This record gives sequence, structure tokens and C-alpha cells, in this order.
Amino acid sequence: MLLFLSFFLSFSLFASEAIFDKKCLSCHTKMLSKSETLKNIKKLKAPPMLEVANRVKNAIKVTNNDEDLHKFVVVSFIKNYVKYPDIMSGFCTPMAYEKFDVMPSLKDKISEQDLDSVANWIYDFYEGKEFK
Repeated sequence: MLLFLSFFLSFSLFASEAIFDKKCLSCHTKMLSKSETLKNIKKLKAPPMLEVANRVKNAIKVTNNDEDLHKFVVVSFIKNYVKYPDIMSGFCTPMAYEKFDVMPSLKDKISEQDLDSVANWIYDFYEGKEFK
């Protein structure tokens, strides 16, 4: 049973990353350092997802540092923002909005199940990774 659960979780993470690759990677790089971002800024279509994930996770605070609640709120924010992006609710720097503008809505381009999967993957994949 434990082996099955381990396989299922591995497959689930792989499937979630595949959704990211299909729906997000055309604009957001997965892993790019700050110095590499600055070197390639003219070629980028959107901020690196590492920076986006860090900004969102650091900006959203919950009471009592409850990790489960924090993940729930961050994942909920990501899912809502992907469908209804808005400069007033985003956490990008003014320079990022100048360069990239607000992302286009993916409301009709990603299923709720895929969006939930990729939002959870973003939270987990970037845990402990810093944009530096």
C-alpha cells in the first residue's frame, strides 16, 4: 500500500509539472536566477515562476503561521489570479508590470482540475527555493 501511495504521489507531481509545462512554461521559466533574469530580460515574456512564487508566498500572511492554511490561501490566490489577473491584486514590482504587463487570463484555457493541480505544484515545487 505504501509503495502504491508513493507511486501515486510521484505520478501526481509529474502530471502537475506536465500541466505547468503545457500551460505556463511558454511565458514563465521554471528556474532562473536573478542575474540570469537580468541578462535575459529582453527575451522573457513574463517573470520567472521562481520569483512569482516567492513574491506570492512571502506577501500572503496567515495567523499563527499555520502552514496548511498558508498553502490553502496561496493556492486559492494563484487559482483566482490565473483566471482573473489584475494589477491591483498582483504582487509583481512596478518594473515587472512595466516590462510584462498583467498576464492574460487563462479562464477558458485551463480546467479547474488542472488549475488546482498546477497551483498546488507551484506551491510545493518552489518551497525553500529563493530567487537570488
